[in-house]
Amino acid sequence: MNGDHRKAKIGEIRVNPRQRSCYTSPSSMPAPPNNRPTRFGVFELDLSAGELRKNGAKLRLQGQPFQVLALLLERAGEVVTREELQQKLWPSDTFVDFDHSLNTAINKVREALGDSASSPRYVETLARRGYRFIAPVRTEATPQPPEPAPAPIPTPTTKIEAAPAVQLHPELDVPIPRRGLTRGLFALIQVMYLVFYLVALFRLRAIQNIADSFLPPWGSTTLTAAVMVTAGVGIPLRFYLMSGVGFDYQGLGQKFRQLFPAVLALDQLWAVAPFLLMEKIGFGMAFAATAALLYLPFSERTLIRMAYIEPRHR
Repeated sequence: MNGDHRKAKIGEIRVNPRQRSCYTSPSSMPAPPNNRPTRFGVFELDLSAGELRKNGAKLRLQGQPFQVLALLLERAGEVVTREELQQKLWPSDTFVDFDHSLNTAINKVREALGDSASSPRYVETLARRGYRFIAPVRTEATPQPPEPAPAPIPTPTTKIEAAPAVQLHPELDVPIPRRGLTRGLFALIQVMYLVFYLVALFRLRAIQNIADSFLPPWGSTTLTAAVMVTAGVGIPLRFYLMSGVGFDYQGLGQKFRQLFPAVLALDQLWAVAPFLLMEKIGFGMAFAATAALLYLPFSERTLIRMAYIEPRHR
């Protein structure tokens, strides 16, 4: 009898009534919000996960900056006033410097997106009013449960994968390449022209001797002076463009459009430089090199347009 009673005590599970309230059933836990990922450009904002991703890589953006971006995306294309941001994200019982906190949050959002206030591609500032998200926004559709279908017959066929969606340039209608590639090619072109100028100035006497062989004295002097003047103008221009693309100056696209007439005229003059070497490389090679150099400034313009996409104003 005592042995059975001792076994019953060992197998018995005693539960303290006070401890039952510490356990929460799955039905009582708050369900996560049904927020669908929002895409814009190469970025994706997932509210349910609280993450901002770029090409699938997670970016560091949390707290108030993340909430500001989420609110701007929710009202994409509309002006969100500073008062609305304060009411939604900074409660009335929160004692903070609102202006400084909001400016800091907007700066962090722009830093994460690679945006700038002077040439915005995503977040536009409206003086004394608020902010507006200006880039195209698309929301992922909520997946629906598929209808039951008969099981397919397994056959030894080649696996077909769905091609990923390709984002096209809004003006050129071509797939947008990696910005590092376009900026690198543009920088290499500037280095090439810079080498042209320095070599020409270093061998200025040789250029004058070549010019004397087929030009009158006044023509030779004019050609030599043109080389010196255009090289003197081209050297600082190339350094400016190299530094702009090297530091990823967001206003470089607009600046290059303003400078393009001067760049085009300068490059067209230097495109005939291979004919000075015609006796060494031949007429055919000089003609081919000149044709390539004539096209080069238009390539520069295309590379800049690919690297620095201008936003479409609504």
